[in-house]
Amino acid sequence: MKAQRWQRRKDARIPEILDAALACFAERGFAGTRMDDIAARAGISKGTIYLYFDSKEAVFKALARQSIGAQLEGVLARVSAFPGPSAELLRFVIATLGNFAAASDRVVLAKVLLAEAGNFPELVEFWRREIVDRGVSMFEIILNRGIARGEFRDVPTQHAARLCIAPVLLTVLWRTIFAPFDAAPYDYRGLIDAHLETLLRGLAAEGGGA
Repeated sequence: MKAQRWQRRKDARIPEILDAALACFAERGFAGTRMDDIAARAGISKGTIYLYFDSKEAVFKALARQSIGAQLEGVLARVSAFPGPSAELLRFVIATLGNFAAASDRVVLAKVLLAEAGNFPELVEFWRREIVDRGVSMFEIILNRGIARGEFRDVPTQHAARLCIAPVLLTVLWRTIFAPFDAAPYDYRGLIDAHLETLLRGLAAEGGGA
């Protein structure tokens, strides 16, 4: 029974640490955040953090995997099992990722990374491998699916895949950098919808529709 209680506490402790780390990274940046700061925000000792994470970099990576990586995993599972038209699959994926980018507090990690990329190339390489490359690969799979089925024009998928993800990246950048200076809240959903209509019309095979 005691071991079970300890396991339950361990399972709860990790999210507490990650939430505290996210707040610290957002306020202080990656370089300016110390493990002591994360511990203080979580209300625990620094030694307790080291029971779960061996470095600040490990905390950052866990945050990325637990939030953005998990979101990608869920979408990828849907892609592999989707039975319908490729246009509808593309619409679902871009809308899902766009809604996540427009609402999740985790997207501040991208801003933190962008601001300090030159000083932490290991984190940039991690983000490229586990987030960016997987996202681009997913869009290439969808585009190739549509081309093979005669639903999309034969386009260079390595470029078109990056066009697919562009509004999601813009949403992240706008929310984390420019939004405080907007006279009115920006319509991120409208951006995603406009992008989808334009993209799908451009991809549609001759004689087909978006």
